[in-house]
Amino acid sequence: MKHCKYTLFGVILFCLLLAGCKKTSGITRYSTQYLDLFDTLTVIDGYASSQEEFSKETEKLYEELKTYHQLYDIYNDYENINNIKTINDNAGIAPVKVDKKIIDLLLLGKEIYEETNGKVNIAFGSVLSIWHDYRTEELNDSENAKLPPMEELKIANKHVDISKVIIDEAASTVYLEDKEMSLDVGSVGKGYATKMLTDYANREGMNHLLISVGGNISAIGTKEDGSNWVLGIQNPDTDSETAYVQKVNAKDQSLVTSGNYQRYYMVDGKMYHHIIDPNTLMPSAYFASVSILNKDSGIADALSTAVFNMPFEEGLQLIESINDTEAMWIYEDGTFAYSNGFKEAIAQ
Repeated sequence: MKHCKYTLFGVILFCLLLAGCKKTSGITRYSTQYLDLFDTLTVIDGYASSQEEFSKETEKLYEELKTYHQLYDIYNDYENINNIKTINDNAGIAPVKVDKKIIDLLLLGKEIYEETNGKVNIAFGSVLSIWHDYRTEELNDSENAKLPPMEELKIANKHVDISKVIIDEAASTVYLEDKEMSLDVGSVGKGYATKMLTDYANREGMNHLLISVGGNISAIGTKEDGSNWVLGIQNPDTDSETAYVQKVNAKDQSLVTSGNYQRYYMVDGKMYHHIIDPNTLMPSAYFASVSILNKDSGIADALSTAVFNMPFEEGLQLIESINDTEAMWIYEDGTFAYSNGFKEAIAQ
């Protein structure tokens, strides 16, 4: 997967806060974590009668999430698996038969594109790959880090037409008509996979879980004692002694944050993060972070990216138009803004 800088401080704190063995009516709370999926830290917190029982349950969740990790990977090949990379490798050549899990993700991506007026585009890979390459180069030679030339970005931006992503649901194939285009599902893939994982957990009768996949946090049901889970919104100022700037109550709810501190590189002392504004082809400069509350982690993931790329009034209008969705914005100066119903979820 991607090789770039991450700020996992908040997720690690999340793990530490939840770790330990708190007993409720003979049931013990456990926590486990994985570092090899979606190039990030996954934390699962829940209840079981023993460590062995908890490990068996979380192993099922791990294997399920691993499936999505491999299918949505744009960097690596896997034996006997056609994934997003396979589709990109066959751009302009031939349709690729893929798993329905990919078809469903791409259909969602097309819906999100329309709903956000192009602020989230799964066909934006030609531009995002350039930024990825420059960030990766900085890891190898930080003293000579540089920005992508705008002309190079503009040329790549000619190959982001999502209408050229041809999905044949009956044949279960995907074809990129433009040989220079590529898919990048980073704006929705991890959140969608988390949503599918919560659905799987519910089907398996795992009704009291908290799952965090790189900060895409989903609360399944409540805690064992019936109380709400409490989810923290990380302080974008990672140098601050205050780890969380807000906490919210959650039951069958997801919280997803997009921030300028999560993946970035430095050029001449200035930070350039990974969320690229499709209008400017540069890192979006409106906010330090945007957090979205929604029952669906996939929707929340996409909306956090979209709203991060919009001025506040435009983003607020979008959020208020979607049922059961709330948002919190944090500006560069540390001030907050909220959607109309967000404060009702704040934990006291």
